[in-house]
Amino acid sequence: MSNLTENASDFAFQGLTPDLVVNALESVGLYPASGLLALNSYENRVYQFADDDRKRYVAKFYRPQRWRTEQIEEELAFVEELAQAEVPAVSALLLQNKRLHEFEGYRFCVYSSIGGRAFEPNDLDELERLGRQIGRMHAVAQAGKFKVRETIDYEGSVEQSVAELRQSALLPAELKDAFFAILDPLSERLRSTPLQDFDYQRLHGDCHIGNILQYEEKLTFVDFDDCRSGPAVQDLWMMLNGPHQEQTLQMDALLTGYEDFCEFDTAQLILIEPLRSFRIIQYMAWLSRRWQDSAFQRAFPWFAESRYWEQQILALKEQLAGLDEAPLNLGFNG
Repeated sequence: MSNLTENASDFAFQGLTPDLVVNALESVGLYPASGLLALNSYENRVYQFADDDRKRYVAKFYRPQRWRTEQIEEELAFVEELAQAEVPAVSALLLQNKRLHEFEGYRFCVYSSIGGRAFEPNDLDELERLGRQIGRMHAVAQAGKFKVRETIDYEGSVEQSVAELRQSALLPAELKDAFFAILDPLSERLRSTPLQDFDYQRLHGDCHIGNILQYEEKLTFVDFDDCRSGPAVQDLWMMLNGPHQEQTLQMDALLTGYEDFCEFDTAQLILIEPLRSFRIIQYMAWLSRRWQDSAFQRAFPWFAESRYWEQQILALKEQLAGLDEAPLNLGFNG
């Protein structure tokens, strides 16, 4: 079997050695003069390095078997479209007339390294500023459609995740009955989430503060690995935290900025708690699917502990109760 075939199925990156990474970079005309600094990424493998021209770059190696090549290409084209429209998003570099490259079965792209830290909004004014940037992104996103990227739906988000958890050996046997006694009714409630009632558009898909970098006063979107089609509120609700009243104020501030560039259908606010439930269930299933990758076992050792699953039972109970709460009721646009 060739290296190409072996590495293309190397789900856990066992064959992605430092030498292979360097050789891959040299194949596109970049010659690392520093060591490879592994950055905080679990789904893919991401390395920062300095080239012999003293410029800093970031190389992203995609996890084999997750995305088809045409899906990655559509992700990269979307980010480039945003960058061309002067939306602050980091686009992959065009090297040898391509943004996506392949070396011995591994697909990768290279970015200029940008400075910054995770955005931490401290007040409503900063949330309004963030909402303005998300609105700019969505104004561009609504001008086109994804053809091959995934969409947010019940089957992919909940049904497949529940099936994964049902067969997972990581869920302690003594907690299985209690876990599924709450997960099953929650997943059944989520089946009736009225996603079909709302317009779908291109999304960042994983728009939380960890994927927004701040350098001085500039905010920049990074990591479009989960970009997909869905309702606009998906890129907004993860900015909310705290009690219901605080979340109302936060969303009001976000939308004050957002609607400078893009209209928002406030009827979508009823989707916030269902989408939050989708994410909680997907996250557990994601960890279960990735457990064969030793990097996940090192980073998330608590996933195999009983206390984690006990906490998840409580969290799922809270989500089931949250589905019965009234949606956010905004003041400025009712």
